Order: sequence, then structure tokens, then C-alpha cells
Amino acid sequence: MAPEVQFPCDGDGVCMRCQGKPPAEETLTCGTCVTPWHVSCLLPESLSSSTGEWQCPDCSGDVVPSAVPVTGNANAGLETSGSVLVAAIRAIQADVNLTEAEKAKRRQKLMSGGGDDRLDEEDKKKLEIFCSICIQLPERPITTPCGHNFCLRCFEKWVGQGKLTCMTCRTKIPKNVARNPRINLALVSAIRLASVTKCSVDATAAKVHHIIRNQDRPEKAFTTERAKKTGKANAASGRIYVTVPGDHFGPIPAENDPTRNQGVLVGESWEDRQECRQWGAHFPHVAGISGQSAVGAQSVALSGGYDDDEDHGEWFLYTGSGGRDLGGNKRTNKIQSSDQSFAKMNEALRLSCKMGYPVRVVRSHKEKRSAYAPKEGVRYDGVYRIEKCWSNVGIQGSYKVCRYLFVRCDNEPAPWTSDEHGDRPRPLPNIPELKKATDLFVRMESPSWDFDEAEGRWKWMKSPPVSRKAVAALDPEERKIIRKAKNGNNRLLKEFGCQICRKVLSFPVTTPCAHNFCKACLEAKFAGVSQVRERSRGGRTLRAKKNIMTCPCCTTDLSDFLQNPQVNREMMEVIENLKKKEEEAESSKDTAESSGGNNTESEEEETQTVSEVEPPTKRIKL
Repeated sequence: MAPEVQFPCDGDGVCMRCQGKPPAEETLTCGTCVTPWHVSCLLPESLSSSTGEWQCPDCSGDVVPSAVPVTGNANAGLETSGSVLVAAIRAIQADVNLTEAEKAKRRQKLMSGGGDDRLDEEDKKKLEIFCSICIQLPERPITTPCGHNFCLRCFEKWVGQGKLTCMTCRTKIPKNVARNPRINLALVSAIRLASVTKCSVDATAAKVHHIIRNQDRPEKAFTTERAKKTGKANAASGRIYVTVPGDHFGPIPAENDPTRNQGVLVGESWEDRQECRQWGAHFPHVAGISGQSAVGAQSVALSGGYDDDEDHGEWFLYTGSGGRDLGGNKRTNKIQSSDQSFAKMNEALRLSCKMGYPVRVVRSHKEKRSAYAPKEGVRYDGVYRIEKCWSNVGIQGSYKVCRYLFVRCDNEPAPWTSDEHGDRPRPLPNIPELKKATDLFVRMESPSWDFDEAEGRWKWMKSPPVSRKAVAALDPEERKIIRKAKNGNNRLLKEFGCQICRKVLSFPVTTPCAHNFCKACLEAKFAGVSQVRERSRGGRTLRAKKNIMTCPCCTTDLSDFLQNPQVNREMMEVIENLKKKEEEAESSKDTAESSGGNNTESEEEETQTVSEVEPPTKRIKL
């Protein structure tokens, strides 16, 4: 006598055995497959659970060997594919010599029709499981007496059309099978056992990391073994030769060039963008803008990507990114399909315009319309400053693009000039398209990178932005040293950090609104802003108006305080004491490590006695 078959509830919550829709309190949900089952239609043996959560008959491991018996030779058709497949999957699971990834691959191969390696050719033919109608893995599989599998929905749709013959072999389907089809539970169990294949493969693949350290990279760009195509399109970057992070602003000095000790000079050329990245002039392989929307843009590449670009050497008009559908081919992805907005990389350029940051510029031989582009390769042409940015309708005449005015401000002469000296401050050019521009932004405050008349060169007038990225060219040991130094300053930064330069306070000043800044940072923030502003109207002179200088952290007016800011001496002493303690702790730690750790207990006792006698810090008094 065949065992009694148990059925779950369908997607609508209707029990497939009693054809009724039980309430929620009369159903049990399987902890493995999350399928609801009607409690009244379950056998008493299936309600017991040895583990903490209940598992349905399909997931508990007690696979039903056959379905409800059918007259004639229909029973043989039900047993053909299910029992053999379950046995094969059980054999793969029980093999201790296979890893989880190998088991997952074999289960996947088995379910896709490839079969297990240890099965003979006769069994392989029996293991092809797919619906004969939708040619997919059968959902709620029905096996006809002729041995072909169908989805329950596909089978009912086929029979509902009055077709009582098998779609594959044209064998007549018995009326009782057509009227009351039964789900092949053996196939259900086999499919559920193999359904974890994709998750297992993804989980094992996610743990594999392919890391190549900078010192192990070749001198030129290379193609990895995992690249689908060979050539420069899929090439990985070669060794990074400069010790600057990816968000470094301004020129690359000699101290960041340990290989040649000269820095990146104006006029240097490289074979392609991959080699240009190795020297830090422009890090992205393909993108024309390198930057972050919250920090600013560090470099741009002129490579003829937009017809709106105008290159005049010492100054040029640059077009932002976006507004194109890059999902098409090369013929269609150069057509503007939407408006550009000041977001992402465009916002990074506008922030560099606002703060007056220097932007490195490289020109590519792909820019065919410019007389200043190199004949071949990629060339570094120095740093520029963005003076204005605006939105305007592009040459294509349908959508708006973001436009930027770049003006050269480098201490080295341009590659196309015979001058021996670098740039001097020059008046801005006349831009006719500004008459129709929208969202025009012009920098009003003093720039961070400006010309010093006393020294006769361009330099940082304000502190440059603090880097947030790691240096790719450093060795792991050097990175550990830098990380240790940063951890040592965490306490100082947390308690005594400047709100402008984000570093430990140097000559701290405390404003009336109780905010702390470095004296140099606060003065540089309002450099060039006078206390009063002269006014006139209609040819007559009005009274001078006082300029409001708001605090960088709040709306408090600091104009009176900035006339003579005083250094907070007590806070400066506390910072110096904390620095000395950090240095002493580091030196004692290094000596303990060098001595082999023999004096660890005595050092702990000394530190405990010192901490008991030590008076409270001045920070607490403040």
C-alpha cells in the first residue's frame, strides 16, 4: 500500500488536498521553504519536529517515494525521473570528498540536464527536467503516464483547451489524470534540494578576492587572467609611481615622486590614459572628470567628448558629464538625450569653482578640433582654476549642458609657449554665451589657490582639502605606520579639532559662539573682506555699511571679534600636554616591544601609580 500523499497550500492560501482556505491560525509555515501547510491535512508524524523550527514533509528529508497510485502503467511514469534524481542529489550531498562549491556545481549540472559524473548514460537521459510547454524548470511538476513533465499551470491550460494528448509524444492522457492531476512530490523534493545551488555558488564566489599589491604590479598596464577580452580595453593599471592619494589637489611635487625625485612636470607625455594614471596626473581610465561631489574635482581630461568644448590654450570652455544614454552603441551614445544638472561630477567641478581649487588638466590626441592637443598620447598641461560655471543649451539645440570656464594658473610655462616663466593673473575672456546662460555661478570669496605678489608665484593661500583616500603606491608596512599615526591623533581630533581644516588646533581661538578654530584658518577664511563697505546711489555717497562675517559653523557675526582675535592659551597648553603624552606612550610602547616584553608588569604598575597621583587635566577645568 502506498503511503498517503501530503500537499501544501497554493499561492492563494488554498489547501491542495481539502480544497479549502484555512485561517492563519490553522496553518504551519515551513522554516526552510516558507510554504504554508494545512494542519488538519497533515499526518501526525509530520507535526513533530526535533529541531527548533518546523520543517514540512518535503524539506524534512522524508521524501515520498511515489504519488497516489494510478491505474495501469501510469505509476511507472511517475517514478521514472523523481526517484533517480533524488538518489543522485543524495549521493552528491553525502560525498565527503567534495567541497561545498563542488557540490553546488554538480547539483546545478544535474538539474540542467548535464547529469552526475558517476551516472551512466542511461540515467543521464532520465534526469532532464523541464516543462514540455514552457521549457522551464517545472513549478509544481505534473508527470504524465508517458513520463513527460509539465508545470501544473501549463498542464491545466493545455487540458482546458480540450487537448487530451501529450504535447511531446502525442500519447493519450487518461481522463482521471486530466481531471485530477497530482503533483509529483519526488520531483518537488529534488528541485528544492537543487534550488540552493545559485545561492551556494554566489556565497562561495563572494569570498574569493583577487588583490594585486602595487609593488607586485608590472611597470606597464596589463591584462588580468579574468578579463573577458584581451587588449587595453580590459587592461588593469600598472604600478603607481607617485605617493599621492586619489583625491590630491594641485601639482604633484618632488617629495611625492620617490622614483625620479622631480614630480610630474608640465609637458610630460604618456602613451595612453593607463600610463597617465600611473603618474597620478589623471586617475580615471575612461571618465573625463576625477572628483567627488562633496570634496571637489582634482583633474579633467580634454579628449573631444563634447562638441561644445572650446580650447584656447591658456583658457578653455569645458562641458560637464551626463545627459547621454550610454546603454546603446557608439553611434547613439554621443547624442544628448536629457539635460545635465549640477550633480555628482558636475557638482564636484562647481565646488572647485567655489573654493578656487587648482585642477590638473591633461589633453589627449583624441581632441582633433584643438590646436593645443598633442599629436599622440596624453600630455599634462599644468593646473587651471575654474572661474565661472553656468548652464546653457548645447550645440545640439535641445538639452542643457553644464559649462565651465578654466583659466591657467601654473608656475611652469605651458608646453606650447616659449616663455621661461609661468602664468600671471590675467583678465577673464569675454564669453558671448553668458548672455543666455542660466544658473550662473561666479566665485565671490578669495580662492584657495592664488598668486602671491610678494613671492611672485602661485601657491595655496588657504589650507588644501584633507585627503580621504589611501595612497596606492605605499607598501603595506608604510600604510600601517600612517594608520597608527592617524589613530594616535583620533583623541586630539575628537576633542580639539579645527572645524575648517579638520586637523588638530594650532594656535586655537575661541569665538563668542563657543566654536574653536585655528587662528590662521579663521583669518584666511575672511582674508580680503573689509570691515565696512562703501555705498553710493544716484551720484551721491551713502553711509558705509558694515560687512557681516558669519561664523563658519553658525550664523553669529564675528566682524568685531576678527579685528583682534586672541589665542586661547589654556587650550593650547592642554593640546601640547596631550601631544607629549601621546609621544611618550608611543616611545614606551616601542621600547617595550624592542626589549622583548620582559618589563611589561613593571610598566603597568608604574602607569597605574602615575594615573592615581596625576591631577585632573585642564580640559576638565575649562
